[in-house]
Amino acid sequence: MTKNAIVLGAGIVGVSAAIHLQRRGRQVTLIDRKDPGSETSFGNAGLIQREGVAPYGFPQQLGLLLRYALNNRIDAHYHLSTLPSQLAFLARYWWNSNARRHAIITRAYAPLIEHSIAEHKDLIEASEAQALIRRDGWMKIFRTEGKRDQALAEAALWQSEFGVDHDSLTSADIARMEPDVTGDFAGGIRWRDPWSVLDPHALTSAYRRYFESLGGRFVTGDAASFGPFGSGWEVMTGEGALEADDAVIALGPWSALATRRLGYSLPLGVKRGYHMHYAAKGNAVLNNWVLDAERGYLLAPMRRGIRLTTGAEFATLDAPKTPVQLDRAEAVARTIFPLGDRLDPEPWMGARPCTPDMMPVIGKAPRHQGLWFAFGHAHHGLTLGPVTGRVLAELITGEKPFIDIAAYSPERFNP
Repeated sequence: MTKNAIVLGAGIVGVSAAIHLQRRGRQVTLIDRKDPGSETSFGNAGLIQREGVAPYGFPQQLGLLLRYALNNRIDAHYHLSTLPSQLAFLARYWWNSNARRHAIITRAYAPLIEHSIAEHKDLIEASEAQALIRRDGWMKIFRTEGKRDQALAEAALWQSEFGVDHDSLTSADIARMEPDVTGDFAGGIRWRDPWSVLDPHALTSAYRRYFESLGGRFVTGDAASFGPFGSGWEVMTGEGALEADDAVIALGPWSALATRRLGYSLPLGVKRGYHMHYAAKGNAVLNNWVLDAERGYLLAPMRRGIRLTTGAEFATLDAPKTPVQLDRAEAVARTIFPLGDRLDPEPWMGARPCTPDMMPVIGKAPRHQGLWFAFGHAHHGLTLGPVTGRVLAELITGEKPFIDIAAYSPERFNP
């Protein structure tokens, strides 16, 4: 008999897991309260970051920490009232970001990143979503020679150790590649390998349609109703109670709530982020995804307009929007590129699910049969959705995962 499976969460990770389980003969139902890709997967920078072998660490330098404490930056912002509840998570995040620990984590994290392009390519071609993809990399630009040289040295290390290709850019190169970007930039880096996505929500929707073409189903449902039932699992949906042999929790930042109800205490935090789309003034054109590295915002030429994205906001998941980083970023971005009017009625906000060791949680739940976790991808959810979906489906169906995923096991937190 065909085994049933349910996947809770229809972001890029959940949709990818559903596809790979359906491909392997499971009858899969994908469940979310909203349409696939409508939450965190909707508002990312649209990059499949093959170069992202090193996860984003917590600053270590005292001087930089003091500058962050002023709470007036674009790349990071915090809610003072919520810091006490987040101190334990931030302390572990800071400790794991020291040079020795971060190097160990990077080596464990890199295999996921290494296969990100190939696994997306598989699903992009299967879902006929090629028109949503660009394959020409992206660029970081720097205002000072010191930061440029530091970044180039790191890029050379990653190229030798992890096979990540890059080009060094002079100020003349930047002017040639982006004639409408102005400013006194000292140079930059063009990462050659990453792909960019012109509409991340449309890509997740394309993957959803492909999943349904394989015989999978999407239904709306409430993850709060999820729990054990007999030898399997049950959840209430718009079509009534649904039972399955196996269940995957891929609820992004809401995964902590779902796992806590089952008795787990996983240290999952959130980094919230914002975006806004803009028109370009006159005939101005932005040709590339461009990160103003020392200011901490990114401009991306997407289908909906030029998307401006911010860094991380440390706040509770359900706190009201405070898009001060977006306002700060817009003011700076207008000095280097002729942005026109805002195109969205209000800023978009999403929450990235983060672990204190910067690696996702992928694997079997320690104390339950037929329960599987796939969340905690932080800044790389879009990048790592398909590779996560494949390795988890292989694990669930008894195959040997094509990469070693021991480092991402829920067991590492002893929940």
